[in-house]
Amino acid sequence: MLLDQILQAHGGTDRWAKLSTVTGQVAYGGPFWEFKGHADFASTETFEADLHSERIHQVDQTTGRVIVFDKKKDRVSVTAADGTLLDELTGARATFDGFTPETQWSTAQIAYFRSYATWHYLTEPYLFTWPGVEVEEVEPWTEEGQTWRVLRVTFPDSLATHSRTQLYYFDDAYLLRRMDYEPEVNGRTPVAHYIRQAGTFDGIVVPTQRHVLTRLEDRTPDLSWIPITLDLDGVKFH
Repeated sequence: MLLDQILQAHGGTDRWAKLSTVTGQVAYGGPFWEFKGHADFASTETFEADLHSERIHQVDQTTGRVIVFDKKKDRVSVTAADGTLLDELTGARATFDGFTPETQWSTAQIAYFRSYATWHYLTEPYLFTWPGVEVEEVEPWTEEGQTWRVLRVTFPDSLATHSRTQLYYFDDAYLLRRMDYEPEVNGRTPVAHYIRQAGTFDGIVVPTQRHVLTRLEDRTPDLSWIPITLDLDGVKFH
């Protein structure tokens, strides 16, 4: 089965089951953050993510701002370095109803988006084995002379994610190369999200450079600009 080969290529489920958290640094770039009204979210953050529950804690390396998202509590909070509460939301997903790609976000809303997205990127593809996650191999995709095998993954409502159903593309080494989704919080803008580099940390393969592009009607990416970038460093599993 394709998923079994993918999991083995990324470090294996036995190794993953013995781990509890992942820490490191992530630098967020691109014009998206300013467009949404929060240029300060193009920042470098330290993070600690739970590998068995949708929870992530981030600290801005420049300002000391702290963001905590916990899906079980359905709460995201943003506090200043001195502990002052700057913004918070419970039931954040519902606050995006009716939003378009042009709608600007509150501090808590952009913190929610960045938190759940980053957590997903740190836990995939092992997340695909969680209860309620449905996985199906679909038609392969050819791009730049390479043929990638594709998984259609459907997530349950218990997980905060970009969109319930997403496509994941894997190369001949069973490593992730691309993701397609339509973020519900951003007016379902079609996205083609690329993995440009990856590294191995404590036996686990982790994408270290990501470019998030918009997607055209023919499923090809718009290469004219890069709305969001993510660069990871110092990754450690515990």
